Amino acid sequence: MIVRVSCLLLFSVCFVGCADDADVGSADANSATETSEPETAENSSTDEHASDHTHANTTDSGEAVMSGPLSFEMETLAGEKVALSKYKGNVVLMVNVASECGLTPQYEKLQALHSKYADQGLSVIGFPCNQFGGQEPGSAEDIQEFCSTKYSVEFDMMAKVDVNGDDACALYKHLTALDTKPEGPGNIGWNFEKFLVDRTGNVIHRFSPRVEPDDAEVVNAIETALAATP
Repeated sequence: MIVRVSCLLLFSVCFVGCADDADVGSADANSATETSEPETAENSSTDEHASDHTHANTTDSGEAVMSGPLSFEMETLAGEKVALSKYKGNVVLMVNVASECGLTPQYEKLQALHSKYADQGLSVIGFPCNQFGGQEPGSAEDIQEFCSTKYSVEFDMMAKVDVNGDDACALYKHLTALDTKPEGPGNIGWNFEKFLVDRTGNVIHRFSPRVEPDDAEVVNAIETALAATP
């Protein structure tokens, strides 16, 4: 009888001990699971930083590409936004123009350049400006009608801009800062100053207003640029 009671007591102690061990094992497993959760959150944070870094590289790369006169966005006489990058690969002649200037007849010679060389890759672009003697006072519609009826202009015309001073458009701030031969850097002198851009988007010549579009110096520069391999 005494032996049976002892055995029962021993069995009870062993059962309770096994149950306690099971509880401890369960608690350890839960603890391990809880410990792994911060590690997962840390990995998530690392992925987020990697995403930001990739975005930053893309932004930096984009900004590095944006340089030169063909990196700007302008507005046409019709009020449409246009990226000047569309002219990349062409030779571009940029001219600030006016309708009531003594040099306005240069429109005819600019159109002649367009007619002769456009198929070879020349793009003439006019930029109306009213800063010199108030000689471009009209609206976009007035300018468009004048150019079409008076000189049959077919080359691209942009909206009216300032080319000098604090209110100068970004393109002309860029152009006038360049040490371009033969004129060098500095403010635009008058209507019909000319900048020649090569096929790779570099400004290669700057001609004063009184240098006519059909002047041998201008024509030779255009033909040389057209013949050059980008």
